[in-house]
Amino acid sequence: MRIREWQDVLEDVTDRNVEPEDWRAVAGDRAGGVGEDMYLAHPNAGVFFLKTYAKNPFEVRGVGTTVARNLDDEIGSFLPEEGSGGRFAVQSPPEDEEQAETVSKRLETVLETHADAPTRPQDLFDDVMEALESPAFGPMEYDQYDRPEALDELSERFEEADDLLNTELEELIETDEVDRGFM
Repeated sequence: MRIREWQDVLEDVTDRNVEPEDWRAVAGDRAGGVGEDMYLAHPNAGVFFLKTYAKNPFEVRGVGTTVARNLDDEIGSFLPEEGSGGRFAVQSPPEDEEQAETVSKRLETVLETHADAPTRPQDLFDDVMEALESPAFGPMEYDQYDRPEALDELSERFEEADDLLNTELEELIETDEVDRGFM
C-alpha cells in the first residue's frame, strides 16, 4: 500500500477515464483525533481513502491511498445510491482562459435552462457538473459533526489502511505543531 499526499490521490481520481457521475463518497469526522475521513469509490476505478485536517483556514493537509482496485457489492453496500443524501464533486481548474470562457458559457446556458423550467436539485447539480466538466461527482453520505455508520464499516474493512493513514496524519499534525484542527 502506497501512502501519498491527499491531493495526489485526488489527482488520480480526476485522471481516471471513467463515467464521472458514477462516483460515490462517504465522509465524516475521524474516529480518533482531528480531521476527517473520506472514501471515494467508482465501480471501474476502485476505492480511495483520504484522511485530512484543516491546518488553518487556508490550508488542508492530509494523506491517502488506494484501498481496492474494484468496487465489489459488499463495499458498494456502504456507499450511498443515486438520489440519496448529499452530493459531492471533485473539480480541476480550467487549463487556460479559453477553456474558462467555454465552460462559463456552458454553465450560463445550463442555469438559464433550469431557471426557465421546473427541475429537481439533483438534476441541476448533475447538469452543472457536466457543464464544468467535473471528472468525478455523485451522491455522498456526509456528517460534519460525527461519523456516518457506513464510515465505521468501511474503516473496519480497511483496518490496516486506516491504521497506517492515522499514523501518517498524526505525524503531519505533530510536524505542523497543531494540536487541534481549525474549523
